[in-house]
Amino acid sequence: MKKPDWVIDKERGKRAAAAETVWLFGLHAVRDALLNPARVKLRLVLTKNAADRLGDALAQGGIEPEIVDPRRFDVPIDEGSVHQGAALEAKPLQWGSLEDVCLGGRGAPLVVLLDRVTDPHNVGAVLRSAEVFGARAVVAPLRHSAPETGALAKTASGALERQPYLRVTNLSDAMEALQDMGFVLLGLDGDAEVELSAALADIGTRPVGLVLGAEGPGLRDKTKATCDRLVKIPYSGAFGSLNVSNAAAVALYAATTR
Repeated sequence: MKKPDWVIDKERGKRAAAAETVWLFGLHAVRDALLNPARVKLRLVLTKNAADRLGDALAQGGIEPEIVDPRRFDVPIDEGSVHQGAALEAKPLQWGSLEDVCLGGRGAPLVVLLDRVTDPHNVGAVLRSAEVFGARAVVAPLRHSAPETGALAKTASGALERQPYLRVTNLSDAMEALQDMGFVLLGLDGDAEVELSAALADIGTRPVGLVLGAEGPGLRDKTKATCDRLVKIPYSGAFGSLNVSNAAAVALYAATTR
């Protein structure tokens, strides 16, 4: 009997996920990955200088490095990447379910949701801010979002190893699940009438989800409709558009100091 197409697609997806690896590069990103016991490490390529600089992290990493000539640093990362003589092939991190992380995880009852933010530098910066302000997770759709990459890890400056980054099949479904957990979802929209600070004051101590869209298109209609409220960060002057990672940092600060 032939398997249904949805079963075949699901099995294919599982095989692809099992085979997926990521190359992390740069001393900071590689050091933090080596020190993370949850990170499955597959191949470590270093120059002699990088190995010396990694020091204790190398001893704790549990993987034998390949020491190579700096002129023959042959790993599959983008040409021009500032690798500093260090690259690590690893499995993407597995943080667990949305409910486990967002309902019972470490940190404040605060999450960030990203609607089709595809720039790894922006997502890395958001992860860094989320860690600084103690958010429980950064949530993004599996498709049309920045995957776990070396560029993202380098921008996150180590936060990728400590800050849960959950990529979900359907963002609207994840939003509704968070609402069922008691989260109030505030969508950042420059055309909203309510200011972020006023909405946060109304919420009081309830768990908060901050929903941000990509620069340019912003939040999709379905995402807007699923939010509990649309809010704006007030600005002065004629130009009032913040980079998405800057907007996330401002909103996180506001949410943690309400």
